[in-house]
Amino acid sequence: MALVTCHYFSEALGVSTAMTVLLPQATQSQIGLAGVASAAPPPVLYLLHGLSDDETIWTRRTSIERYAAERGVAVVMPRAGRSFYSDEVHGGAHWTHLTQELPALVSSFFRVSDRREDTFVAGLSMGGYGAVKWALREPTRFAAAASLSGALDIRAEAQLVHDVPQVWGPAGPGPDDDLLALLDAAEPAALPALMVTCGTQDFLHRHNLSFLDRARERGIDVLADVEGPGDHEWGYWDARIQDVLAWLPLGR
Repeated sequence: MALVTCHYFSEALGVSTAMTVLLPQATQSQIGLAGVASAAPPPVLYLLHGLSDDETIWTRRTSIERYAAERGVAVVMPRAGRSFYSDEVHGGAHWTHLTQELPALVSSFFRVSDRREDTFVAGLSMGGYGAVKWALREPTRFAAAASLSGALDIRAEAQLVHDVPQVWGPAGPGPDDDLLALLDAAEPAALPALMVTCGTQDFLHRHNLSFLDRARERGIDVLADVEGPGDHEWGYWDARIQDVLAWLPLGR
């Protein structure tokens, strides 16, 4: 894999920002890592960070580079601050940046596929929320979306809303930022494949169950892994991102 640290100016945010990008590279003499690459532009996974982290965290805390190399998938990890991937009331337009500006910049900077069947999104915690929100609001963009220990019932997580008052203001998230409301408005047949995983010791576990209950009520199929042990920590996420990559319909 090639690892690219990309600093660029965001018109949406009005400030310079950054993303970390992994690009497939076919190698023959590299010790300990067999890279896979094809003549066609590779599939791409947008991989989102959590509340207290940044665009470097997945490469620092997991072996995502090694896992992605085995499957020939590009990975784009953007910076989003503590925005919950939303256009903040008192802050930056992070939703606009993520959903409109970032994909266009990725396509202009890097050789990756722009086909829906080759495009995926996943994230952990705040990033799990962001990944599912993006998939529900723009279902024709993705073939699959996954949440790892996601904040999936944002209205029930009052402490998170209290900790980030700059995002939504005193009123809290509206229907476009409420995943349960988005499930109610979704057309099940139009959605990408969805995966939700959360350990039973995680403080967000009950909110993942609420999301899954609402999805079942709406007839929305979600691959769920919420019955096994696991806390809100990197050992769990390193294991689960391997499950996500194995589940993605890469090259199908």
